[in-house]
Amino acid sequence: MIHGLRSDARFEIVSAVPSRVAAMLHAGEVDLGVIPSIEYAFGDYAIVPGVGIASRGPVGSVFLFHRVPVPEIRSVALDTSSRTSAALARVLLRDRLGRDPEYRVAPPGLEGMLAQADAAVLIGDPALYHQGGEARLDLGEEWSRLTGLPFVYAFWAGRRGCASAEQVSALQSALRAGLASLPAIASTYNGMGAGRSALSERYLRENIVYTLGEREGDGLKEFYRRAHALGLVPRVPELLFHADS
Repeated sequence: MIHGLRSDARFEIVSAVPSRVAAMLHAGEVDLGVIPSIEYAFGDYAIVPGVGIASRGPVGSVFLFHRVPVPEIRSVALDTSSRTSAALARVLLRDRLGRDPEYRVAPPGLEGMLAQADAAVLIGDPALYHQGGEARLDLGEEWSRLTGLPFVYAFWAGRRGCASAEQVSALQSALRAGLASLPAIASTYNGMGAGRSALSERYLRENIVYTLGEREGDGLKEFYRRAHALGLVPRVPELLFHADS
């Protein structure tokens, strides 16, 4: 999504984990951020159209690892890196269990998380490249099974009017450039260690959907509706978009 933007004088790129990006956007420290989708419900923002991070089935990098059978889960350790994945787990477990387990916030590290809880939500590289044999649920797959809709994890958003049509077009072009350069991106990304370029490229091609289409919008609305019903967000926000023409 940011392929080539670092050399574009119109943008200064700041890198941080999703939760930190959201905090910077809420504080006005950045104009636009690739924010976890749940954060959109906590601000007065507009979305850059057509660009996002979503899945239409297994996502491969957002898992609920569990050391007891799912119906017996009583406690869950949540990765602090993204509130969206934590909220998704809460929504899915409420539907699956008919109750809420005890949730505990924990730094990412599966062994430590499972030492203190029956299950753990782990995202990103630690989840994608984890080679252990622990039982797990792919939360993207579970969401699509439950709703029949894609799940949207993140997208570009910022305060209304902060991005011109030209800047929106540049962000959309950056995505197209990135999609055309997936082998190079995967080969230069070390992730949790070198030698995983084939896995990284397969993940980028097969698990992630980068467009925000009508179905992705429906998935977003359904997520906000369910999250609001559980008191996880203050409202079900309207989807507003920056102008792209």
